Amino acid sequence: MPADDASPIPDFSIRRLWYLRGVRAAFSVPGLILASAFIGFAGLAKEAGLTLVQTVFMVGMVWALPAKVVLVGAILSGTSLPAAAFAVALSSIRLAPMVVALVPEMRGPRTPRWVLYFLSHFVAVTSWVLAMERLRGIPRDVRTSYYAGLGSTLVLVNMVVVGVVYVLADSLPPVVSAALFLLTPMYFLTSLWGSARERAGHVAMAIGLVLGPLLHLVVPGFDLLGAGLIGGSIAFAFHLLSRRRAKR
Repeated sequence: MPADDASPIPDFSIRRLWYLRGVRAAFSVPGLILASAFIGFAGLAKEAGLTLVQTVFMVGMVWALPAKVVLVGAILSGTSLPAAAFAVALSSIRLAPMVVALVPEMRGPRTPRWVLYFLSHFVAVTSWVLAMERLRGIPRDVRTSYYAGLGSTLVLVNMVVVGVVYVLADSLPPVVSAALFLLTPMYFLTSLWGSARERAGHVAMAIGLVLGPLLHLVVPGFDLLGAGLIGGSIAFAFHLLSRRRAKR
């Protein structure tokens, strides 16, 4: 069945089947790496003085791991609530392009907008990479069901992981927690590099890797923002130049 066929509305049994396939897709190597990173986050949250309920609630509501790390860092440094909220919002802006790219892939001819708004909550790097790799081979009318299974399972599983690790955090060596926490950025980098559809994406990542440490020495409070703005601008200019050359 072609992925873009305007077929009749699938019944509940078909949607349930694709939802369960999404659930199964969550139990993968990327999902395992993500869960290992949340082990480190649970220890970090407990160190910051958050309760078990607060930590698990944060996983479900904030979801994106970097945003949660920013929030916990703000708590540890005694940052005011407005400043912490602004920092979390700023760190989550990076997900907007992912939502913009993913929603058209999920949208079917009869998909309600509220479904897309709801599923956008599950967008983070792991779910985005897995979805972008597999959605094109799935019938369009059931893509939302598939992604609902994928995204909700990732969230729920990591809520359980964080809850269990929080209780057992005192018996976990800090070095192990830190090492597991670093697995996620390593996976993100290799996944985004492999899934980049244009050379400009590679250019942006390469420049960011070089500029990040350099700017940290000069402007440590704005190193990531500066590397993103400079690297993204150069990559965009590279993209425009490449298109002009291709048209000649």
